[in-house]
Amino acid sequence: MAHPNPRAAAGPGTPRRTVLALLGAALAAVPLLDTAGAVAAPAGAPNLDDPAKKEIAMRLVSSAENSSLDWKAQYKYIEDIGDGRGYTAGIIGFCSGTGDMLDLVQLYAGRESGNVLAKYLPALRRVNGTDSHAGLDPDFPKDWRTAAKDAVFQQAQNDERDRVYFGPAVAQGKADGLRALGQFAYYDAIVMHGDGDDATGFRGIRKRALRTAKPPAQGGDETAYLNAFLDARVWAMKQEEAHSDTSRVDTEQRVFLRAGNLDLNTPLDWKVYGDPYHIG
Repeated sequence: MAHPNPRAAAGPGTPRRTVLALLGAALAAVPLLDTAGAVAAPAGAPNLDDPAKKEIAMRLVSSAENSSLDWKAQYKYIEDIGDGRGYTAGIIGFCSGTGDMLDLVQLYAGRESGNVLAKYLPALRRVNGTDSHAGLDPDFPKDWRTAAKDAVFQQAQNDERDRVYFGPAVAQGKADGLRALGQFAYYDAIVMHGDGDDATGFRGIRKRALRTAKPPAQGGDETAYLNAFLDARVWAMKQEEAHSDTSRVDTEQRVFLRAGNLDLNTPLDWKVYGDPYHIG
């Protein structure tokens, strides 16, 4: 990862998955936030969970998380980026210190018993909530890369990404009456900050935006609301040094918003950390 991006919640002591650890499997069945007054996207406009739009979303996030549009190459990615969350790995940056890596490996073990990572489950339980590598070194990274060649593990990564991050973000975006760009703004925020309702978690960011603008589902203007949401997102990012580079908002999402590209239609041109990217 040329530009490592710690995606945990707003600092040591407030891990991004504190809320998720309590909600567990119920998260997939319960909307992140209120859905009253939800409105559909304009007729004919695909949501972010449309396969083509979802592929775009994966590539956009990968440009920020891994400095590459090839998100599928990240199944094997693993390193400790020094953010206090232990190992960061996989297509969405599952962390050994924040619980989502433990959930992923447990899911993999349930689908393929005796896999190369199953033996690390006791250690992953012990290091959860810390940056420790105890019981993981020296072979965990090598074994992770081995597992990443297994289609079962790749699918487990996809499924946990969707359950914990993509699905809830898109559901809330739809509930707020947002089109694909707004749904992506939610997804990128929950990837980095988690879904917590503390000030710098996703729910906290959304609440901050709602102080100054209403989403379409509440009768507001979509562009004005997304500007307010991105303002709140930038504020949250600047609360932690590791998140202080806001280019994934400033030179990516705001570029699309200023162009009025609320449906996230291609072609797309943007920059992250100064590096240019293009999707035709």
